[in-house]
Amino acid sequence: MLKQKLPSDTRASSNSTAMIFLFFLFLSISHLNTTFSAHCSTVTTTKTFQKCMTLPTQQASIAWTFHPHNATLDLCFFGTFISPSGWIGWGINPNSPEMTGTRALVAFPDPNSGQLVLLPYILDPSVKLQKSPLLSRPLDIHLISSSATLYGGKMATIHNGATVQIYATVKLVPNKTKIHYVWNRGLYVQGYSPTIHPTTSNDLSSITTFDVLSGSAATQHNNMDMLKLVHGILNAISWGILLPMGAVAARYLRHVQALGPTWFYVHSGIQLSAFFLGTVGFAIGIRMGEMSPGVTYGLHRKLGFAAFCLGALQTLALLFRPKTTHKFRKYWKSYHHFVGYSCVVLGVVNVFQGFEVMGEGMSYAKLGYCLCLSTLVGVCIALEVNSWVIFCRKSKEEKMRREGLISGSDKGSGIHSGTHS
Repeated sequence: MLKQKLPSDTRASSNSTAMIFLFFLFLSISHLNTTFSAHCSTVTTTKTFQKCMTLPTQQASIAWTFHPHNATLDLCFFGTFISPSGWIGWGINPNSPEMTGTRALVAFPDPNSGQLVLLPYILDPSVKLQKSPLLSRPLDIHLISSSATLYGGKMATIHNGATVQIYATVKLVPNKTKIHYVWNRGLYVQGYSPTIHPTTSNDLSSITTFDVLSGSAATQHNNMDMLKLVHGILNAISWGILLPMGAVAARYLRHVQALGPTWFYVHSGIQLSAFFLGTVGFAIGIRMGEMSPGVTYGLHRKLGFAAFCLGALQTLALLFRPKTTHKFRKYWKSYHHFVGYSCVVLGVVNVFQGFEVMGEGMSYAKLGYCLCLSTLVGVCIALEVNSWVIFCRKSKEEKMRREGLISGSDKGSGIHSGTHS
């Protein structure tokens, strides 16, 4: 029976490798799907522009023509509504790449006629704090003209997914060709006041800086997207897959006599690897927070700090592990189990929270992670049932031996030496 256990351990290791590969595969498919869905066009029904650029979020894009001789910019923004009663808009921040201070043009259905209207707004600090409704007022930049149309012409209607084109001609500051471009969309409009937009990662990072003359965009968003991807992969694998695998290894391998103390080294190796990768992912998350002032994810951040602190406590506890004969061993063991399982639960919950923060709640990456996690849960259930079957069989044999129904030499299978915990 003992020799039959070892191939199953090998199969378990192969399964864990397959789960991580499956997660990478789904994450790659999700990333490629996002990449291939992005496109831009320089041609509209009324104008043809010189340049275009796909914006990094919300499947939006812009097309423009810059006239250097008089510093005017003809621009068209392409975006989609997320609600039939919602709004969508774009703007230019003359000072910095952030929402506060943006001079914006916002399109939404007129509450009286239902027709598409386009109004100017200035996003001052009170808007971000939601102290007062956002009211339309003239812009203090040189806006020459502006208009908005729905894709499909006069027969088109505003609905979830409807595409809008917002045109504008703006006179820029002479010799200043780099602009801070902001765009977003929301679910509701109260009267003529657009309400706050959703606060997912994509919605909070809909800002870019680019040069209208060369068409080159700043690399900050590309760097941020790469950091998000690495942060998500490292934390999903470490806190969401390896850490639970290490707990499973400790619970079920330590009763296998043939392994001896090997189970402890397997458990420690997996957990230390998970904590190392998790620490790198945690540090990247802190760095992204520093690079995104004003962007906060309270629950995700708190869960991340809690999981990291518990993981650090578990790692330090390894240095103070008493011997099996020490009187404090049972207290250390209880502490180790409680902190360890708490860390596993917090890590898994925060991985799911991370998918929501990144706007990947319905992505192939989340599906791949769910498949990996469900496979691990299935393995745990099978091992738990097997442990209880062996425990009940041993209990029955012990009872029969005490009653003299079998002799002490008939120890049967000799499967486990440890009692079920």
